[in-house]
Amino acid sequence: MPERSTTLPDDLRADVQTLWDYHDMHHELRPADVGIGLGSHDLGVATFTAELFHAGMFPLIVFTGANAPTTIERFPRGEAVHYREHALELGVPDDAILVEPEARNTGDNITLTRKLLESRGIEVRSVVLISRPYQQRRAYATCKKLWPEVDAICASQPLPLDEYIESIGDVDRVINMLVGDTQRITVYAEKGFAIEQRIPANVVSSLKHLTKSGYTKRLV
Repeated sequence: MPERSTTLPDDLRADVQTLWDYHDMHHELRPADVGIGLGSHDLGVATFTAELFHAGMFPLIVFTGANAPTTIERFPRGEAVHYREHALELGVPDDAILVEPEARNTGDNITLTRKLLESRGIEVRSVVLISRPYQQRRAYATCKKLWPEVDAICASQPLPLDEYIESIGDVDRVINMLVGDTQRITVYAEKGFAIEQRIPANVVSSLKHLTKSGYTKRLV
């Protein structure tokens, strides 16, 4: 297998940075009732969730996620299960973690987490949604559609673009995911899965350029 590159091509940098910046909701962190770690291929989500727990941002964590084609090799027992194990290694108490192991998309993450908390009799007024950096906007839009009464803010590991690519180890994968998540902002709102959000003209232009450049693996 050829070695994966972690170097962002110069001719694509401006467009990738535009999408990267768009997905950052720039929410100011504040304490909440629950931290929800959204499952993915990125173990950094679990790492940052644990950091926020230790910082006193929330007393309870829910890790949510089954598997997707992009995660089954890395997390064979399921995203949420592996996230929990990682958080335990980072010193989070077992009784501070709930696992929702069935979600296969962001809508499931929200809906099934809500049902899990309700089944435990846990009253939730506010949540922190912890995700990959480029999933923030979609996670927020999905939560506002499916759980509109909860006060939701988004958070991700505060890494610059190049450091994030290095942490994932595959620049093409990151670009494809960014392109896919940007397209989903429009598509999922049209399908009623999420609230509508404004997409600036420069984001639309960068999305088109990257799609024409062949980054289409995560388009729906």
